[in-house]
Amino acid sequence: MDHPATPPRFPRVLVVGLVSLLVLVGFIIIIRLAGIKNAVPSAQPPDVLANSSDECVVCHRQSSPGIVQEYGHSKMAAAKVGCTDCHEVASTYPGAVDHEGTFVLASPTTAKCQRCHPAETAQYLQSRHSLPAYVAWAGSKVLSPDLLAQYKSIPEGTFAPDTARNALAVLGGGDVTTFTCETCHSIGKPALDNSIGRCQACHLRHGFSLEQVRKPETCNACHIGPDHPQWEIYQESPHGISYATGGQAWNWSAEAGTLTVKDFPAPTCATCHISGFGGAATTHDVGDRLDWYLFASTSQQRPAWQDNRVRMQTVCLPCHNKTFIDDFYARADKATVAVNGYVAQSQQIMQPLRDQKLITPTQFDEPIEYTEFELWHHWGRTTKFGSWMQGPDYAQWHGAYEAIKALAELRDQAQQILKAAGK
Repeated sequence: MDHPATPPRFPRVLVVGLVSLLVLVGFIIIIRLAGIKNAVPSAQPPDVLANSSDECVVCHRQSSPGIVQEYGHSKMAAAKVGCTDCHEVASTYPGAVDHEGTFVLASPTTAKCQRCHPAETAQYLQSRHSLPAYVAWAGSKVLSPDLLAQYKSIPEGTFAPDTARNALAVLGGGDVTTFTCETCHSIGKPALDNSIGRCQACHLRHGFSLEQVRKPETCNACHIGPDHPQWEIYQESPHGISYATGGQAWNWSAEAGTLTVKDFPAPTCATCHISGFGGAATTHDVGDRLDWYLFASTSQQRPAWQDNRVRMQTVCLPCHNKTFIDDFYARADKATVAVNGYVAQSQQIMQPLRDQKLITPTQFDEPIEYTEFELWHHWGRTTKFGSWMQGPDYAQWHGAYEAIKALAELRDQAQQILKAAGK
């Protein structure tokens, strides 16, 4: 008697593999659908210049259409701010250029912005982003007497003209520093009309987008690298991780001064330093909430550090309890003082060499000066920034470790110089 044919049997490994693949594909589909559902669409505002007959718009739609397209979708265009409102000036205005029967500024100055944004401008002028940023590159000798007096009156930082940073810019040469130091430090450069700064360094033309200026990538343009790696530190911090993994759903276009944890579950650079958040009001003075002059070789607390601390902690409180905040500040204060100790040791090593004229008074003509400079300007500052911004890898391996290593190298270099001098 014939038996029915036995159906073919698939190897167990193959069956398990096919099932696993189907499960994996299902998970991927679910995740992608969830992402699409939760993502906040960035609907572009309407182009208010689409049917404009304004002569600037008509002409530039042909010669520079990208600018017209960008500006047409901006809030400034929606508020009926025209091209001439920002660009047109009298023929005698400093920097005026003859253009199509009128006179314009190719790049509007802070004085033009100030007419509509007086409070923001006043706050900015008291900040390190204004003249102190420019002097750190160009030195104070280029300032007029009036601007020098204005610089000295700014509480942000101390008066220290023509410091080592400026010396490095001179050594680099103008052909290089046009693309290096000047690019960032010109945020505080005086214009021909004597107004200070470049608002467009942060508020990129011609969109002037809240979303753009609130995202940390904007600050990344300058706050990056071995001397002030805030971008890198932010990326490894809990705040940066939250932004990287969930920021696409945050409310980037929320009205200024109204931000809450519903809009921003974790902070960006702007949230901590500029935005109105929690009980803190909006400010364009980026040092208004900071305790210490962390950029300095030896950090000191700012003149109104207690008030600044209250304002910053007001930003922290919607997410963290008072005990956590107080404990964190106490530990970060101690870390700052410890870095000051590293710098004090380096100064003790270097001072006998200077007293005995074993190194020249010219800056950066001997290798030991680079070791001393990097100890505070790179590694010391990184340790402090990493501590305050909760970036442990940068605080340690890109900061404290390098500073301690530089101290050992500095001692060895100093001993070699003393030995060569027969000391």
